[in-house]
Amino acid sequence: MSSARDQILGRIRGKLGDDKRVKSEQAVSDWLAKPGPKPEINPIPARGQLTGQPLVDLFREMIITAAATIDEVDDVKDVPAAVSSWLAEHNLPAEAVMSPDQRLDDIPWGDQSLLTLRRDKAQTTDAVGITPVFSAIAETGTLMMASGADTPTTLNFLPDNHVVIVRKSEIVGTYEEGWAKMRERAPRDGDGNFMPRTVNLVTGPSRSGDIDKTLFMGAHGPRRLHIVVVDDGKED
Repeated sequence: MSSARDQILGRIRGKLGDDKRVKSEQAVSDWLAKPGPKPEINPIPARGQLTGQPLVDLFREMIITAAATIDEVDDVKDVPAAVSSWLAEHNLPAEAVMSPDQRLDDIPWGDQSLLTLRRDKAQTTDAVGITPVFSAIAETGTLMMASGADTPTTLNFLPDNHVVIVRKSEIVGTYEEGWAKMRERAPRDGDGNFMPRTVNLVTGPSRSGDIDKTLFMGAHGPRRLHIVVVDDGKED
């Protein structure tokens, strides 16, 4: 009996046709592992081709459409005040569990003396989680979250309130760009693997209408999602 891996590779070979690069399992594995963008297979809508502030504006529009909230700040030094203000607005405690990822290290959290942070994975008792993002996809207002030692997946789902810090340079137009960025930047291990264990695509807070067709927020994750966009002065 063939393994699940053999079946998956066989399907990929079938989809890609008789190209010589997919004649063997190793060739398929090598092609998938190759960093950099893959050949374009889908038409890219005009809104996915925006750049600069129009791209950020589209991301904002789609975030709001997805029932999340969003702030824009001019500098990392403004992030702690923006987070504290949002917590106070929703009568939430001034404490949170935060990703130990170094991308959050340059933010002067100590400027908000009443804000208490713990750098760790989330527990069921945590009300607020703060994380960075791998990519932010403007065309749908989606957050691409890559799991790792410094970005525990529990932070994306256990706290009722999820705050995500997004640098403008991390905003891309389309899913294709997000996956290309993943292939280019994600670390490789000794076996040549480069994808993280989990990639979560998050669009808005968790919700479900399965029971009596009644919309229920926080069904499978955070009931609130708040984005803080930081102008980092970089072009991706």
